[in-house]
Amino acid sequence: MTETTATAATPLNVEEAVRNRYSGAAQAQEAALCCPVDYDARYLEIIPQEIIDRDYGCGDPSKYVEPGDTVLDLGSGGGKICYIAAQVVGAEGRVIGVDCNDDMLGLARSYQDQIAETLGYANVEFHKGRIQDLKLSLDQLDGYLAGNPVQSSADWLEVEAQTQRLRDSSPMIEDESVDVIVSNCVLNLVRDSDRKQLFSEMHRILRRGGRAVISDIVCDEAVPDGLRNDPKLWSGCMSGAFREDEFLQAFEEAGFYGIEIVSTQQEPWAVVDGIEFRSMTVRAWKGKEGPCIERSQAVIYTGPWKAVIDDDGHRLNRGQRMAVCDKTFQIYSSRPYGDQIIPVPPQLEIPLEGAASFDCSHFGVRDPKVTKNGTLSLTRLPDEDCCGPSGCC
Repeated sequence: MTETTATAATPLNVEEAVRNRYSGAAQAQEAALCCPVDYDARYLEIIPQEIIDRDYGCGDPSKYVEPGDTVLDLGSGGGKICYIAAQVVGAEGRVIGVDCNDDMLGLARSYQDQIAETLGYANVEFHKGRIQDLKLSLDQLDGYLAGNPVQSSADWLEVEAQTQRLRDSSPMIEDESVDVIVSNCVLNLVRDSDRKQLFSEMHRILRRGGRAVISDIVCDEAVPDGLRNDPKLWSGCMSGAFREDEFLQAFEEAGFYGIEIVSTQQEPWAVVDGIEFRSMTVRAWKGKEGPCIERSQAVIYTGPWKAVIDDDGHRLNRGQRMAVCDKTFQIYSSRPYGDQIIPVPPQLEIPLEGAASFDCSHFGVRDPKVTKNGTLSLTRLPDEDCCGPSGCC
């Protein structure tokens, strides 16, 4: 990447800069738009070379897709990640691509029938929409505008009303309808003012227990305004890059938990005015919503750290039985925590019906007597014949 000098001018129209750059990139390969990424070669065999050549990404979130998943690809471009995911999820799964660039959508859609015939099933669909507004189908809006052209301010106001009716009556992506969201170097192309809504939309459409796996370009320092007004740097995934810590914070503020960096480039992909830009893939989970219920459960954090703090500020001390509510107990007993947590259920299960509330503000050590409810007077000694040639029980 060569040094670039930004010019301060009128405020940058981010969407126009991105649209123009990627429309051109849909017609001819542009190497500067992508990082080197190693994809699983077996999934590329059925994908047309034209799609591979017009793919612009910085990571491979498809590695985290599983058979049977319903997958949503934000900013699906020419469809490469969608067609990889289609093979992973199989005939029982479903893959949805969303993009607002007509040229990229045209490229992705042009091979749908061919790839479906090769696979033996059709499980991929593409929608025109903005990733920060996943309720509004721009395909449906285009259909409306074809019969209702805007010729006055009254027409424009009616279009605004129609967009809301479309969101309410036929949302493009419904609430809690997706198992995993993937995205490959697209979130940084969304303007700052829309990013809170973008992460909120991601959280809305995921099912409880679902996950977002996002590959994007991040930077180690804040990008100054001079660079942020450079249309080439913005459309090139640099001016709009999230600062590393703020990228993770955006997931946290939207209500995700278990947020982790699953991969990152050691060496920067590009350096501009001393600011380093690199690819990072983050995975985050949905499902900590709901009431806190007391069911006499505990968890033991196995290490290796002396203590850790979760996304709600709860401290887990290594080797100690920590009191948790039922919701937290279920979360800690599964991904991504399961291999570091020993769940300690109560000896006698407490039914949800009638269970008391749990005060998570008093998160602390759980007395073992609490989980041994109803068995406090039990005495049980090892069988004298327990040990033998094969060892002790």
